[in-house]
Amino acid sequence: MSKVMDILEQVGVIPVVVIENENDATPLIKAMKDGGIPVAEVTLRTPVALGAIRQVAALADPDIVVGAGSVTTIEQCREAVRAGAQFIVSPGFCEEVVKFCVEHGVDVIPGCVTPTEIIKAVACGINTVKFFPANIYGGLSAMKALNGPFPRVSFVPTGGVNGDNLKEYLKAPYIRAVGGSWICSKKDIANGDFDHITALCRAARESVDAVRNV
Repeated sequence: MSKVMDILEQVGVIPVVVIENENDATPLIKAMKDGGIPVAEVTLRTPVALGAIRQVAALADPDIVVGAGSVTTIEQCREAVRAGAQFIVSPGFCEEVVKFCVEHGVDVIPGCVTPTEIIKAVACGINTVKFFPANIYGGLSAMKALNGPFPRVSFVPTGGVNGDNLKEYLKAPYIRAVGGSWICSKKDIANGDFDHITALCRAARESVDAVRNV
């Protein structure tokens, strides 16, 4: 397992972050780190996303891991890696993106919800996939069933995961981490309510540690 994937598993939560003001990136990641979750999946849904990734990467903090989410094309993937993204997350399986990341030593978590997609990911050397949207595609029941034929594959469920069901997801042995935006909502970021974000991160980290007996 790579150092980045090891950190993601230890932290247990991969916050899905939507940045609309580039200047929010640094105070946001610092607030998240203060709460015990120094990880951010910055989605490429806004024009300032790459700039936000650059700002976080420029901190050069070894305890902070920043990645790019909502990556759907090889062009986006290249730009994100150049900006400093340490891992790539895709909502679906894009073989071109996966192969690029594997060839360049960049961790990638492709979206896979069917056996066919998982087989393709495994063929590329991937053993951790995103399961999105988890609440639509069967949640834990579906991942438990998929774990049968794919016992070496771990899942990162995203979609419908929140503070109320976090522990339930993390108790499953085939869950590497969970993804979600509840601890860093667009509203809190826009309002500069970083103390609230720190508190939510702290609560989430306490849940992770309680389940995994850290």
